Amino acid sequence: MIDRVPFPIRESIADYFLQAVQAVVTLINFRAAAGGCINHGGELVTSRGNYFLKWNDKKKFPGMFVAEAKGLMLLSKTETVQTPKVVTTGEADRYQFILMEFFDADIQSETYWSTLGKQLAKLHRKSNDYFGLNHDNYIGSLVQKNDAADSWIQFFISKRLEPLLMQLSSSNSIDVPFQQSMQKIFYRMEELFPVEAPSLLHGDLWSGNVINHYGAPAVIDPAVYYGHREAEIAFTKLFGGFDIAFYEAYSHYSPLEAGFELRQDLYNVYPLLVHAILFGNSYLLQVKRIIKHFE
Repeated sequence: MIDRVPFPIRESIADYFLQAVQAVVTLINFRAAAGGCINHGGELVTSRGNYFLKWNDKKKFPGMFVAEAKGLMLLSKTETVQTPKVVTTGEADRYQFILMEFFDADIQSETYWSTLGKQLAKLHRKSNDYFGLNHDNYIGSLVQKNDAADSWIQFFISKRLEPLLMQLSSSNSIDVPFQQSMQKIFYRMEELFPVEAPSLLHGDLWSGNVINHYGAPAVIDPAVYYGHREAEIAFTKLFGGFDIAFYEAYSHYSPLEAGFELRQDLYNVYPLLVHAILFGNSYLLQVKRIIKHFE
């Protein structure tokens, strides 16, 4: 039902189309998507075609969809991974929203996962002269700071791990021994992480952010930045992993340095800390196991 979309958003979208295409576009129906603990979202049916619409409270997550739009457009410009085209973003009353291309699913092609592996390898070849990004964005509902750093170690510790450890410490979720153990791990990272140029990363690449578009893979909900490509591959393996064809294709086009399997858990300390803040301290048990292994 179209009434599920708040009236101020409907009004703003109608005004956008009136100005953009010089025509009245009727909003016909809205089919809510499953899930979504941060946003409301679903398929918006209009007289001009179907779109995907998301919205939330602009005071809770300021600038979230502007950052998402920037990320999607940055990925799209690389002509590597497929992403939905952003139509517009906006604010209406107490809401913010993003309207984008709607992707229709189909039976996965036989090369679905190998195609994604090849595309991601090409994406990771897009480099930069620093680690980080020229704007901040979100990882889930957490602000992700992307201030530039010259080295991956510096960026990973100061812009990824330390802010989350401070947040967990302030909520008494971690104790002093935990923080001391993390400091020991920081010193070990210097010797364990191979030195590579910054790679453009999707930033939140798990199975839930890979969607089927007419049988081909596409990615959504980015948290982009220039980082170490091994961090991206490690994260894909954290919650079940992708089809083996993905990893075989990625390795064919962009082999990882020897020993990746031994150090991949270190990269995943970051998403595990994010999950601990968002979903509960049980994720800290996995972090403690990683710390114990590398201490």
